[in-house]
Formats: sequence, C-alpha cells, structure tokens
Amino acid sequence: MDTPASRSVYVAPSLTSALDALDEGGAAAAPFAGGTWIMRAPIRHELLKPRYVAIGSIPELHGIKIDADAVEIGAAVTHATLAAALAELSEFNVLTAAAGRSANPAIRGMATIGGNLATTAFAAADCVPALLCLDAEVEIASRGSRERIDLEQFLTMRSTLAPGWLVQRIIVPRQERKTAHARLPLRQAGDYPTAIVSLAVSLDDVGRVQTARVAVGSVEPVARRWERLEDALVGHPLNAAKAAHAAAGLADEFTGRDSTDVPAWYRVRVLPGLVRRAAAALGS
Repeated sequence: MDTPASRSVYVAPSLTSALDALDEGGAAAAPFAGGTWIMRAPIRHELLKPRYVAIGSIPELHGIKIDADAVEIGAAVTHATLAAALAELSEFNVLTAAAGRSANPAIRGMATIGGNLATTAFAAADCVPALLCLDAEVEIASRGSRERIDLEQFLTMRSTLAPGWLVQRIIVPRQERKTAHARLPLRQAGDYPTAIVSLAVSLDDVGRVQTARVAVGSVEPVARRWERLEDALVGHPLNAAKAAHAAAGLADEFTGRDSTDVPAWYRVRVLPGLVRRAAAALGS
C-alpha cells in the first residue's frame, strides 16, 4: 500500500528546518501534522507526495496565547486542545463547538487547526466557517518570508500558493459578541457535516443586532461568509424565526456541492434550519 510510512518523512525539529525542507522539496514535499487527511488519501484514490515534512514536534506551532486583544493559535494545535483552551471564553463558543464536535473523538485528538485551514479538498472542515465569522487572520511563512492575511483572502489563494509555504498560526481578535455553531452531521460518514452555519453578532443596549457575521461551510467547495444575510440581520432584534425566514429568501445564492452521500440541493435546503438553530442558541 502506498502510505506515508513508505515515503520519505523528515521530522523537522524547528520551524526554520521545516521551512528549509519544504523549500528544498518544492512541489514534491508537503507538511505532515496530524495526518488525518493524508492517511486516507488512498481511499480517495489520491497520490501521496514523495516527501513529507513532519511538523508535529515543533514547539512554537503548539502554543495558544490568550491576550486581552486577541487569541493566537499555533497551526499544530489539535481540535481537542483548542476546544479545551477556549471553553471558558463565551465569545468563542462558535470555535469551541466547531473544534469540540468535529468528526469524532479520535480525529479531534489528532487533527490540527492548521490542517483544517490548509487542506483545499476538505469542504466539510468545521473550524473554517467558525473562524470566518470571527474575522480571523492567518500567518503563513516560507523560507525568509512571513505574511499575515485575513482568512477570507487565504481561502481564495491557498490552492495557488507556491510550494514551501506553511500555515504558522491563526490570530483571532477578541471583542464583545455572542457566537454559535450549528451543523447537520452525516452520521454514516464519520460525523462530517452536510452543512454548517457559524454565527457571531454584537447587540446594542435594546437587543438589536449591531454587527453580524454569518459563515457557511460544507455546502460549497469552499466555506464563505453570507454577507446578504448579515445585512438582513443588522438593525433588527435577534429573532430565530425571522433569521430563518430571511435565510430562506436568500439561500438561492448558494450552489450546493454534489456527493455520493448528499445531493447538492439538500445542502442548500437545510441552511434556514441551521440559521434558526444558531440564532436560537444565541438567545438562550
């Protein structure tokens, strides 16, 4: 069987050595962190890379720094670790839920936040829409270069990045807001979601929505914000039924992705219900 064990694997002891190895390997090399996506490549009939650079032993990629203004998350932080670290911060409920309910316990203990963002073919990544609605930024690095960009921009360019780039950390601004994450899992396929809605709002003194961020994942190949629904929510009291009604009127802007398990139309059809669930969670 063609597995990572049968390939060349370099265990990088530092970020510098990892970036050097990725640069020298070019298109033939890829980073290897939790490996939950790479290990199943043969099942998807995908070819493995000739060389992998293991980054799981690099200490600075495992850090979580919580400050007054932002939370910084190392790319090799696992979903389980992230959910535990943010559990007491209610403004990050959306990310805690996304990381803490993704896939299954075994995957959550191995899968990394950086891998969730960088894997271009994985449309059902829970943490991507959660981070989108939190206005997260991504720091990417290569040999001799470092760049910090917003997550929306990263998602549009990640498939075209030259070889040698690595997600180093994720930066999430802190602010007073209420957040929620709603997903419809496909139980027979490892609890990957059919559709995801992540929601973050700030309210004024009388309960009207001042700012809204809505992000949708797993419906299309790449997660994205639902800006028209955001506009529809602003200026009104947060009401789950009305939010779902607005979502139903705007859902036709999505083109669902087809799969052997779920038809494209169904992914779009369930969005208003997920919006209702997320909005209701914010009112509880």
